[in-house]
Amino acid sequence: MFIARTVAELRQHVAPHAKPAFVPTMGNLHEGHLSLLRHAKPMGDVLVSSIFVNRLQFLPHEDFDSYPRTFEDDCARLQAVGCDVLFAPTEAELYPQPQTFKVLPDPALANILEGEFRPGFFTGVCTVVMKLFSCVFAGGAGVAVFGQKDYQQQLILREMVRQFALPIQILTLPTTRAADGLALSSRNMYLSAPERAQAVQLSAALQALAAQVRAAGAMQGKATAASGAAAFNVAAAEAAAMQDLRAQGWQPDYLTVRRQSDLSPITHVTAEPLVVLGAAKLGPTRLIDNVEV
Repeated sequence: MFIARTVAELRQHVAPHAKPAFVPTMGNLHEGHLSLLRHAKPMGDVLVSSIFVNRLQFLPHEDFDSYPRTFEDDCARLQAVGCDVLFAPTEAELYPQPQTFKVLPDPALANILEGEFRPGFFTGVCTVVMKLFSCVFAGGAGVAVFGQKDYQQQLILREMVRQFALPIQILTLPTTRAADGLALSSRNMYLSAPERAQAVQLSAALQALAAQVRAAGAMQGKATAASGAAAFNVAAAEAAAMQDLRAQGWQPDYLTVRRQSDLSPITHVTAEPLVVLGAAKLGPTRLIDNVEV
């Protein structure tokens, strides 16, 4: 595996290949990242990954300085899954001057959910991903692979690629989970042992809310206009799920049912594809997860 420290080195090693497959990361790799890399490997003729902790997507009070950096272990894991080129630039290399040109995503998609609680986050994500894409795919088309855990992020990046007509295929793979159902995340390492045992409550809450939505959809399908059956109260179910999580010691930001297509809220359950999303803090650690319905 070649480790490229500069944009020039990266482009030199990727240039002979017609279709790079790319998995961007911030390091501290876990099985979720590795599953993306294994899936991406046969999708292109060179497998590229990146490790870069992007300051632009951290708010001033967030964990940029303490974000786990495990470069040597990450390199070993990347090599084991067949990564061909690792792009590991310094901040000065990727941002040699202040990044005053930025990619501003559509507020309708970027200022809700994660964007509401982390303002500017998706501008930072889109800006660094666009820059990484320009480095990796300078020669033409390719494929980039992301995980479904960051549900809102992958929707925004898909739309960015579409609107800029980038010759890049975006693939999204299902969330990799621990045996108890917890979504794998680099931030899980912040959890104490008791918190780790409790952390599965978030995915359980989302699964329970999703089950209510599925049941409501099934009942709606059987009901007739004359039946007088009460409609499923989406807002009440969301509020109850939030309250249950609070009662277990969490600080939830949201547990909500949205349309898969654009994450817009719903007032009643229909046959359209839905997703249940949640974000909550357990102690000092903020976790996110989602379940498609």
